[in-house]
Amino acid sequence: MADAMVERAQRFINSTYNNGAMLGISKLEEDGKTGWTVMYALTRALQYEMGLTSLSNAFGPTTLSTLQSKYPSLNASTMPSANFCRIIQSALYCKGYDGGEIDGIYNSRVQSAVAQLKLHMGVDGAYPGTSLEPKVVKGLLNMDAYVSTAGANEQIRTVQRWLNARYVNRRDFYIIPCDGHHSRDVAKSMLFAIQYELGMADGVANGNFGPGTQSGLKSHTVGQGNSSTWAYLFTAAMVLNKRNVIFGEFTGGVQSEVESFQAFSMLPVTGVGDYATWSSLLVSYGDQTRKGSACDCVTKITPERAQTLVNAGYAYVGRYLYNPSKTSLPEKQIQPGELETIRGAGLRCFPIYQTFSDSASYFKYGQGCVDASNAVEWAKAHGFKPGTIIYFAVDYDAMDGEVTDFILPHFRGISRTVAENSGYRVGVYGPRNICQRVTDAGYAETAFVSDMSAGFSGNLGYPLPTKWAFDQISTITVGSGTGAINIDNDMASGRDQGQNDFYPPAGIVSGLDRDFDKTKYRASMLADVQSYLTSIGVPETGGEGWVDDDWVTYGVNTTTEAFDAVLSYDWLFTNLARTLKIRKALIQAPVLWELRKLNAGDVVADEAVKAGLDDDCSTGWGQIFAWVTIDARNYCIQQGYLNTPPLTTADKKAVWDQLNQDVEYNIRSVAYLTMYNSYQLSIPSPSLTTSLADTQALLARYNGTGPDAQKYGQELVGLYQVLENYNALCRV
Repeated sequence: MADAMVERAQRFINSTYNNGAMLGISKLEEDGKTGWTVMYALTRALQYEMGLTSLSNAFGPTTLSTLQSKYPSLNASTMPSANFCRIIQSALYCKGYDGGEIDGIYNSRVQSAVAQLKLHMGVDGAYPGTSLEPKVVKGLLNMDAYVSTAGANEQIRTVQRWLNARYVNRRDFYIIPCDGHHSRDVAKSMLFAIQYELGMADGVANGNFGPGTQSGLKSHTVGQGNSSTWAYLFTAAMVLNKRNVIFGEFTGGVQSEVESFQAFSMLPVTGVGDYATWSSLLVSYGDQTRKGSACDCVTKITPERAQTLVNAGYAYVGRYLYNPSKTSLPEKQIQPGELETIRGAGLRCFPIYQTFSDSASYFKYGQGCVDASNAVEWAKAHGFKPGTIIYFAVDYDAMDGEVTDFILPHFRGISRTVAENSGYRVGVYGPRNICQRVTDAGYAETAFVSDMSAGFSGNLGYPLPTKWAFDQISTITVGSGTGAINIDNDMASGRDQGQNDFYPPAGIVSGLDRDFDKTKYRASMLADVQSYLTSIGVPETGGEGWVDDDWVTYGVNTTTEAFDAVLSYDWLFTNLARTLKIRKALIQAPVLWELRKLNAGDVVADEAVKAGLDDDCSTGWGQIFAWVTIDARNYCIQQGYLNTPPLTTADKKAVWDQLNQDVEYNIRSVAYLTMYNSYQLSIPSPSLTTSLADTQALLARYNGTGPDAQKYGQELVGLYQVLENYNALCRV
């Protein structure tokens, strides 16, 4: 929402520092909206006014030390210049406080705003009065909030203000947000606070969970009745981990919640704040000397290594379904005979699917569908039985916004594909925030948490996910000789028991379709499609034909538009073809044809159903009737191609709506109808080797029966052949 005074602040920057390019200040959009761009500009302006020659967006050590030495307390009498004051006034407005008139005068309104700001920060005791201290200025020139924001936890806000109040005068402690939300900075501030209470000097305390901090915590167990600063720090850590306690003394209520936390985290249930509990509250990996009952590895489990794991007390082992690299980690993928070795040793296996999933650009809905199909294919090839949870990996430090924009859509695709086309279940591997959000969204049942990456933004400031199954805390080597094996040591919650019984390995089916190479073949395939369609009376644009004994003109889509629409869903056609073990041209041909032949009559029929004047018509990209879809999907459910609840005539309206509005649902239904048509024709189900005659029969049956259907099949089989020729090139 635009703010008039923020807009004035933007105008001040633009007009005063109009040589901003020299200062690294971009011209601001005068939209009245606060953002990092505005804060960066104000920071550079402040640096310029202090006489710094090397300007930066960051309010770093040089900026702070210069401010501390030159202006340790800014007020009406010490303000160095009017523009310096205007920068402060502008920043106050950007933070939501009254900065006066941006007139360069440190008047009563500005002073009142500064006092209020320091109160909200919790530093009014450390910095009384209406002057601005350097650390407050640093806090002013960022996007941190010092009042409760949406979804705030007031206990967390109390902790934040307490930390600021108690430690702001320590050299390396900076004012943290007081918005009621845990964060990376808050987590770091807790470690500084503990180090200060352990007696570490400035410059020694560094906010890391190192040997000195660990050693010190081992002698600071707290329990019921403790009201020292250590009790406050411990309850603060509990609050920040979203445990239901009151910040302050270690009461009986705190003890009860500690016991609950310890049981949840698979720690010894002692009811006191011992070292193991401190560790689990402060860093994601916790006490790394803990011995888990699960592990994962990139090394083949041989009989000797299996015995090592059993002797070391391990019950579960995570192994990879697939290794996308042909050169590195040759034993990362499950090896022939390995699952039988695992079973024979009494171990249980949980499968992991990971590709090159190490940046936001990889993650999208379609890629999730592809990954799901590939994982299902490999799980079946290795012999995993239905009910197995497959853990899909996110192996990078995704910011929360990236989780929303990329990771969640990706897992929506995974969830839909796994649920619809297999009997497997979905798990998620990644940092805490990703695991929590994916399971909260319902896209995964359980989580395998990459807690060793303690510095990840998705781990710092986030509690252990509620549905965690495995928690990766350390890398160790166990055993010796031929039994030695390097593993990631994992805690296990029992939410996933893994698998200890497998089908005989089925292997990967060869010759399946692959993604179409648009760069290499699009132009030539389009030209061949256009040539073929023109030869049967379907030009690039327009055209006429018989429909229900009347001439109609079809021209909603050109051939190119229909062709490109089909290519835009190539991932889905490939997925369906690989899942059903058929040629994807058999699904593509009717969809491309129906898109090209779409006419005004089809649009009118759709509107009639929407208006309630009719209860069904062919609709969507594949022009399918709802009643046909119901029959086709039910057949595929019976045959095990599809894993969804059966449909009835009562579902007709809902099915029609999905066919009409959801392109993916419509294309999937085209594939299922193709499988059903083989049953209706009493011919073998389509496969990778279906004859051209049977292919033509299947395409004809797509349009019903009779002479019109036969003509339909004759026309479409030629289109099928054009598409198949190019799909075959991509299989090489």
